[in-house]
Amino acid sequence: MDRSSAPELLDIAVEVARNAADTAYRMRAEGVSVTATKSTVTDVVTAADRAVERQISDALRRLRPDDAMLGEEYGAAQPGSDAPARVRWIVDPIDGTVNYLYGLPHSAVSIAAEVDGEVVAGVVRNIHTGEEWTATLGGGAWRDGRQLRCSAETDLGQTLVITGFGYDPARRAHQARVVAELIPHVRDIRRLGAAAIDLCLVAEGRADAYYEKGLAAWDQAAGALVAAEAGLRVGGLGGRAPGPDMVIAAPPAIFAPLHDRLVDLDADGGP
Repeated sequence: MDRSSAPELLDIAVEVARNAADTAYRMRAEGVSVTATKSTVTDVVTAADRAVERQISDALRRLRPDDAMLGEEYGAAQPGSDAPARVRWIVDPIDGTVNYLYGLPHSAVSIAAEVDGEVVAGVVRNIHTGEEWTATLGGGAWRDGRQLRCSAETDLGQTLVITGFGYDPARRAHQARVVAELIPHVRDIRRLGAAAIDLCLVAEGRADAYYEKGLAAWDQAAGALVAAEAGLRVGGLGGRAPGPDMVIAAPPAIFAPLHDRLVDLDADGGP
């Protein structure tokens, strides 16, 4: 299996994500209960997070029994066969759980397919609105049949930037200081609360750039592919790959000045 399998994997991801989003939407309408917390008492897990991930896992296991999976709620799962899996699914059942808890329409199901360690297909589906972003490696990024192109902005001072915050109070305080120092140098900053959707909004030019520290693989795997396929440069700081220390997605002309400003502000520092 190689990159040529990306369209087939995307078809599976889209089918599974749509069904999962329907379940999440129905469960939200029926009422949300917090079942656990993660990193802090404000970092919540709902019954829907777990139910939706189980549904996704069961569907993928039925359709692709020899694949591996990494999910936010239940972690890594290996295939039943002894052979190592070349395909791994990276799943966030509800990205933007706090938004989901409060009924704010900015949360999504995110599913990416990785072949030999490289993400080749991804879908992000807004649970509330049905907006759906898709991408395959080398095949472009799309929403509702329209190919996406990122912003052509070249001036950092005119850039609308999306970011996010962690749940640890000390980390949030550090991130707030970075925002306070960055905001005089950009058009404005938004904090919307769902990294997967944030990356897709930047991919279609509804904002210009995005950065955040603390993202896990499931937060950004599908959204980062959508962003990259829409023409954004996606990376970390100091030439590193995007990861927990930092994810930046910006138009090519904006990436370097935003990157350098974030380095000056020690954006990947703190807790």
